[in-house]
Amino acid sequence: MFDETTAHNSDSTSAVATEAEPTAAEPTSPEQHLTEQHQTAAPAATTTSSEEAPHAAAAFDDKPANEDFASALESFTTETEEAVGEDRVIKGTVLKLTATHVVVDVGAKSEGMLPLSEVLDHEGNPKVKPGDEIEVMREKGHTEEGYVNLSHQKAARIHAWDEVEKAHHEKRPIKAVVIERTKGGLTVDILGVRAFLPGSQVDLRPIRNLEGMKGQTLEVTVIKLNKKRGNIVVSRKELLEGEQTEKRSKTLEHLEEGSVLTGVVKNLTEYGAFVDLGGLDGLLHITDMSWGRLTHPRDLVNVGDQIQVKVLKYDKDKQRVSLGFKQLTPDPWLDAEHRYPVGAHVSGRVISVTDYGAFVELEQGIEGLVHVSEMTWSKRMKHPSKLVNVDDQVECVVLNVNPTERRISLACGNWRRIPGMRCTINIPWA
Repeated sequence: MFDETTAHNSDSTSAVATEAEPTAAEPTSPEQHLTEQHQTAAPAATTTSSEEAPHAAAAFDDKPANEDFASALESFTTETEEAVGEDRVIKGTVLKLTATHVVVDVGAKSEGMLPLSEVLDHEGNPKVKPGDEIEVMREKGHTEEGYVNLSHQKAARIHAWDEVEKAHHEKRPIKAVVIERTKGGLTVDILGVRAFLPGSQVDLRPIRNLEGMKGQTLEVTVIKLNKKRGNIVVSRKELLEGEQTEKRSKTLEHLEEGSVLTGVVKNLTEYGAFVDLGGLDGLLHITDMSWGRLTHPRDLVNVGDQIQVKVLKYDKDKQRVSLGFKQLTPDPWLDAEHRYPVGAHVSGRVISVTDYGAFVELEQGIEGLVHVSEMTWSKRMKHPSKLVNVDDQVECVVLNVNPTERRISLACGNWRRIPGMRCTINIPWA
């Protein structure tokens, strides 16, 4: 049964519900919505039982909202730090150097760490110290101690990459400093970024001691690069070959038999010396080095010497050049017959002793033979070395001169000791 009081309360509850429906449909801000709910729920509380009151209070507790905000803020901070790392160069301050790493403050929640090897010079010394500003990039993940993984090389590579890429496209040389010897070649530094120089690309000829090139500044060309992986491969040999080709073309313009050129001694062998004429090597045989006798090419020249040579023969097909050095001076045998007439007393140095006699050098390129039969009147002599030794200074008499066969016959019938010389000659008339 319904009395008037019950009907009145029922109408009031219906009225409240009816007024709340249009309000929920209108677009409002969260703050306005919470305010309206609080204002609407206030009169309703007069009809709410004491058992429902705790549930209503819990519905308006703001603690979950604070927790959601803190979680979102932490997520945003993490996402921001990760975004900074992989595609942006950031500046940090070096805090300290350990035996293996460099600790850097990059302004994040935790400090960063990069390998010490990335900041070492060619002598193995760090290029940074605590307090220095350094450019780095963030790597993925963290170290076991919680440090952010950083890379200085990647940051340097971004700045240097444009210049390296430009040099590669333009095919122009770029300077590189040798940092260290590595497997298969050398590690070089180009504008702060490291590149690989294969051992086969260091020079035109293989170099045995690559370790000795540390610290040298070389001009190289970029032959391969991979921007995605950050790999750069350079070559010095390619650049040297280009320079050699250019020099060779200029040398060939005036290379002909009989011409006199200036070259640099590159290598010595038992049979002669190789001379760089400018992109083209020529062979200077030991027999064409001096009119006199040489035991080895080093008796006349050394590697690195700059000398003038005469082109004796040039094979265009095989690109072979034969050179001469003694041909730049007159042949001493041309007037030897006039300078060493028969019967003249001459002095010289013993340069060789054989079973049949001794060879005496009268001047560079002129040698005479003293036959064993002309050495003494005695028939008991067993060997010429019993009378004379190499480097002895002696006097003898000219018996015969043959410029055509380049021979001079000498006799020692009246040899005598020369004051100040170490010759020990048997004096037959003593």
